[in-house]
Amino acid sequence: MESGGSRPIPTGFQVIHGNRLENLRELAVEVIRRFPLAPLEEEVFLVHSNGIAQWLKLALARDRDDPELAGLGIAAAMTFSLPSRFLWQVYRAVLGSDAVATESPFDKDRMTWRLLRMLPAVTEQEGFAPLARFLSGEEPERRLFQLAEKIADLFDQYQVYRADWLEAWSEGRDVLLVRGQEAAVPAGQSWQPALWRLLLEDIGAADGEISRADVHNRFLDAARSLTPQTRPAGVPARLVVFGVSSLPQQTLEVLSRLGQCSQVLLCVHNPCRFYWADIVEDRELLRAANRRGALREGMPAVLDDRNLHLHAHPLLAAWGKQGRDYIRLLDEYDNAADYRHWFERIDLFDDVVAGDSSATLLARLQDDILNLRPVSESRSLPAPEEGADGSLVFHTAHSPQREVEILHDQLLAAFNSDPALKPQDIIVMVPDINAYAPHIQAVFGRFDHDDRRFIPFTISDQGQRHQIPVLVALEHLLALPESRIAVSDVLDLLDVASVRERFGLTEEDLPLLHQWISGANIRWGLQGDQKRALELPAEMEQNTWMFGLHRMLLGYATGEGEAWQGIEPYDEVGGLESQIAGRLDAFIRELAYLWQALSLPRTPGQWLATLNDLRDRFFGALDDEGALIMGRLEQVASRWLATCEDAGLADVPLPLTIVREEWLAKLDQGGLSQRFLAGKVNFATLMPMRAIPFSHICLLGMNDGDYPRSYPPMDFDLMAGDYRPGDRSRREDDRYLFLEALLSARKRLYISWIGRSVNDNSERPPSVLVAQLRDHLDEIRPAKPTGKDARHATGPATSLSERLTTEHPLQPFSPRYFSGDEGPLFTYAGEWRSAHDGQRERESGRQALGDLPEDLPGDTISLSMPASFLKQPVEAFFRQRLGIYFDREAAGTEDDEPFVVDGLGNWKLTDELISQVLLQPPENGRSADEASLEARLTRVTERQAARGELPAGGVGVLQQRRLTRDLPELYERYQALLARYPVKQDLHLVSAGFQLAGQQLVLEDWLDGLRATPEGDLALVSLHTSGLTTASNQYKWPRFLAPWVNHLAACLTLDGPVNSFLLSKAGDVSFPPLPKQQARDHLHDILTTWLEGLCEPLPVAPKTAFAWLDALPKGEDRAREAARTVFESAYQRSGEVDETPALQRAWPDFDRLVADGRFTTLVNRLYRPLHEAVKGHSEDREAK
Repeated sequence: MESGGSRPIPTGFQVIHGNRLENLRELAVEVIRRFPLAPLEEEVFLVHSNGIAQWLKLALARDRDDPELAGLGIAAAMTFSLPSRFLWQVYRAVLGSDAVATESPFDKDRMTWRLLRMLPAVTEQEGFAPLARFLSGEEPERRLFQLAEKIADLFDQYQVYRADWLEAWSEGRDVLLVRGQEAAVPAGQSWQPALWRLLLEDIGAADGEISRADVHNRFLDAARSLTPQTRPAGVPARLVVFGVSSLPQQTLEVLSRLGQCSQVLLCVHNPCRFYWADIVEDRELLRAANRRGALREGMPAVLDDRNLHLHAHPLLAAWGKQGRDYIRLLDEYDNAADYRHWFERIDLFDDVVAGDSSATLLARLQDDILNLRPVSESRSLPAPEEGADGSLVFHTAHSPQREVEILHDQLLAAFNSDPALKPQDIIVMVPDINAYAPHIQAVFGRFDHDDRRFIPFTISDQGQRHQIPVLVALEHLLALPESRIAVSDVLDLLDVASVRERFGLTEEDLPLLHQWISGANIRWGLQGDQKRALELPAEMEQNTWMFGLHRMLLGYATGEGEAWQGIEPYDEVGGLESQIAGRLDAFIRELAYLWQALSLPRTPGQWLATLNDLRDRFFGALDDEGALIMGRLEQVASRWLATCEDAGLADVPLPLTIVREEWLAKLDQGGLSQRFLAGKVNFATLMPMRAIPFSHICLLGMNDGDYPRSYPPMDFDLMAGDYRPGDRSRREDDRYLFLEALLSARKRLYISWIGRSVNDNSERPPSVLVAQLRDHLDEIRPAKPTGKDARHATGPATSLSERLTTEHPLQPFSPRYFSGDEGPLFTYAGEWRSAHDGQRERESGRQALGDLPEDLPGDTISLSMPASFLKQPVEAFFRQRLGIYFDREAAGTEDDEPFVVDGLGNWKLTDELISQVLLQPPENGRSADEASLEARLTRVTERQAARGELPAGGVGVLQQRRLTRDLPELYERYQALLARYPVKQDLHLVSAGFQLAGQQLVLEDWLDGLRATPEGDLALVSLHTSGLTTASNQYKWPRFLAPWVNHLAACLTLDGPVNSFLLSKAGDVSFPPLPKQQARDHLHDILTTWLEGLCEPLPVAPKTAFAWLDALPKGEDRAREAARTVFESAYQRSGEVDETPALQRAWPDFDRLVADGRFTTLVNRLYRPLHEAVKGHSEDREAK
């Protein structure tokens, strides 16, 4: 056959071995240059990953005169295909499209749906009891789909790896061919041959439909006569198989036959130049007569357990099984004499070290594997001091986040030390990219492009289901029947721009919607019917979306008013913004329609119509990415419909659970079109056939148990007990991939794992592969004593692996990174350095900020300012001086209806009862019975329940009773006090000036609650929502602080003595009158200390202070013990320091709080007057 050039294309099955992929790539490019195809013919490449495909395209597109690697100038007219897809195309080309269908009914996907239909009937037959037992469990529909999928996957593997079994089964023989001998199918697995025969019968083998194994056998027969002159139209003139580290024997048989009419060029990455099949287990299965590699000099013809260690490289023996099988299978079809004359070399093995005395540790390790050196020989070779060249490094961290943070710093250091290094020269691989993607985005994505620490990066292999917003929304919508449809679910949907646009909402509308949803007490569930579908009681309408929407719309119509038909209005919706509530209502009603539509099984055709309806109802204009996803979804659904019809399921109703998973799983499948090698640091999943040469290869997540990844075989996989060379093992894939990564790193191999527990810092082991590598390094380079002169060294010997390992601290801001010592720990996070510089200044002596802030709150301050300071003196410094707010975020409870009213909720409800009932007179126009206190309290609690603020059902009734239980007694005490002080006073203006720190401040505010006797005696009377004493009758001192400041202000500014009375459901407290000067002195002390507290955090805390004062009469030691108990946490008790983040920051323990002696001074100045006033007044009343 003549080519488009002057040379004929050298046909044949040609195998080129090499230890460096760059050499193999160079040869492939040169072959294409020397032997060009005819016009309009395409080059066909078989690859197993998009990485290899992209790498080859870049090489082929290089300029023809490129001095580094001459290319073709353009990468056009080229097809990159997966081997399995290509094989079926060849079958059809050779056997004819009439003899072989476009898609085989024995493909895994098509078998899955056919088995889904068949299994319910066949499991009733004899011999299928194991399957029947599995299907009898919970969720039988999901179990049925999973079982059909697993069996289809197993039969698919049998067609590739055990075609002889299937042939015997189709002939009615229930046997397994194991190492040339027939063995009966194990007891309990006899259903497999029977099901295979039923599957053949159902597909219709008699009508011409044959299995893949049969198609393969027919191809082998038909291809015997292939020649270059008879090459069928669909068979390429040249086929290049590149970067594939494993192929089934079936595929090699096809490629060998194609070599009769085409050039089939296999570029094989072989880690060792010598014959090394005998150093791996199961070597007796590969006693091939044709050996491509030569025996290493001195190696005996037969290796056994006694001499294996003398002639084998341990890492190649431990990790190379998969590559060994592939290379040895190739030997069965490889006849080098037929094509050797076409090439200068067919064994492209180049020494890595080649006598270079300065070669790195990584290069020497690669060279040892290339030359099959055993440990004893590697140890005897001269080597420079290892550990300093940085070619092989280990890093341990406490978490995936820390691994990525450390990597970022290490890459910055690498770029800094090597100006020639580019981002595209680095690949980072992890066992599961979806687990690491958030950490990668958080670390690498936080820098702007103009930041010197910015490193361009890209993430490959991510599952699209959780990345593309439209797909996330689609998955949420398809999961409606199983969803609670909580607040977060709906807001997540509205976060997708296309969904918002469809319902006329904007991103700016979402905060207001969230506020309304919270205010209307919506929690989850569309309506009561949906909750009933989840087997909940019928009266569960409360806190649903319809419940809240009815409240919003009624509030818009009526404003704040009485309930209508049991609906309490929510009056925050009004004005022009009310249209947003209408759009939310339309969205929720569409969700209710979709929930109903998805809740019943449907035929495949009906499901396709439902999907189209869903798309029209919920998605507006789509961006390019969203439109592409919807287009792919349409293709996936159409192909699935055709598959179902082919499987006889056209009229069979199918549940949503299995339909949804099929659609989304197919959308999530990757291919050769994924983005890779995009000119940035590439993060990717550790996948077979991805070991492309890179300057730096970084492996993260190399944890014990995580890598090699665990893939337990199915318990009915009969291949598990019959290993054959070439069998696919994902665990062996991982081992060989680790070997390929080691061999593909050109300058540095970086390995990281979680070496310490984030909880208790306990040591955690690395992957067994990493442990093997470290052990090998220590074997070939034994430990050396530390010290400048080994003969007089006194330090312990450190192993090579220890010298190559850097253990990192738990936090990125650890002082160890900023100690200034030259060592392996460093960071480019300069923001932490300034924090540590400030910390060192504080440690050298705590310094106050000095002068008062220029933005001191005006010349006039309200009573709330000193009151807030007394409650949280340290917090005042951070908030008012530094502008730092330590508010703890409330736990997310918006998705759950109230079951038990929490402390804050109880306070709000009780406050409403007090303000609307206890502080209000009976309404005019009501009968005496209706105006009774109990009736008024009941009306308010019923409205609270109708607003959804109390639990539903009997629990809510009990909560209503608990809320009102103590209020009648409180009301009586309050009314008695009002009778004692019957005259209500107007609001009183407090205004008092203080000269403080050279500045005139005016304390000015209004006082409410003033009452008087007919004789003119004054009192401040206040009802408190929270109890003032504990169950053990102990005072809750912090709740007295704001009333105490009001009392001091009243005593200072009012004429005559003033009493203060504090009433609550749990305990009453009173403050006695104080002389004006005494009140002024106390306020002066508080304000002076407040100004001091704006300059530095003061060592005082109110709960701890009152504990000190309570115990002080028993001695200072008892006071110190009591204060420590309150301040610090203990088992099942939270201390004051852990309740206040500001205290944790300034005074993390009691000893530091009292260290400088100011604690007692501040306690006496701020809190002792209140303590004495309450205690003294209480004792006086008891004496009377």
